[in-house]
Amino acid sequence: MDLKEIQALIKFVAKSGAQEVSLETEDFKINIKTGSDAEQPTIIQAMAPQAPVAMAAAPAAAAPAAAPAAAPAAEAPADDDSNYITVKSPMIGTFYRSASPEEDAFVKVGDEVKPGDVVCIIEAMKLFNEIESEVSGKIVKVLVDDQTPVEYDQPLFLVDPS
Repeated sequence: MDLKEIQALIKFVAKSGAQEVSLETEDFKINIKTGSDAEQPTIIQAMAPQAPVAMAAAPAAAAPAAAPAAAPAAEAPADDDSNYITVKSPMIGTFYRSASPEEDAFVKVGDEVKPGDVVCIIEAMKLFNEIESEVSGKIVKVLVDDQTPVEYDQPLFLVDPS
C-alpha cells in the first residue's frame, strides 16, 4: 500500500464517521482512529432512548392498514423498548452477524455483552470493521438481517442494560 492509498483511506474513514478502522496484511498493519473515545459513549447513551420510539412508530403506522386489530399490540412494545439501549451502525456498509457463513453469530438474542465485545462486522469498501459494544447488558433484539446494507446511525441491536 503506497502513501496515496493510505491518505485516501484516512480521508474515507474521516468522512464515514467511523471511530476506528484496522487493516492488516502480510506486509503491514494500520490502525486509524478518529475523534476521542470518551465522547462516543455519551453521545450514544443520549440518543439511545429516542431511537426505539422512532423504530416502533413505523411498524405501528403500517399495522392499521394491514390489520386494524394489531394496532394496540404494536403500541405496547414501544413502551417496553424505551428501557433499552440501541447499538447503532457507526458507518455505511454491509452488516454481517458472523465472521464467515460457517461460523456462529457474534451475538444472539439473550446473550450478555459488555463494552469491547464484538457484536457484528460491517464491510465498507472491502474493509471488514468489527463493531464493538459500548454498553453492558443482554441482547434483546437484532434489528437488521444478516448480509444486508446498513446506513450510518441505523439501529442494529437493542440491549437491556439491567
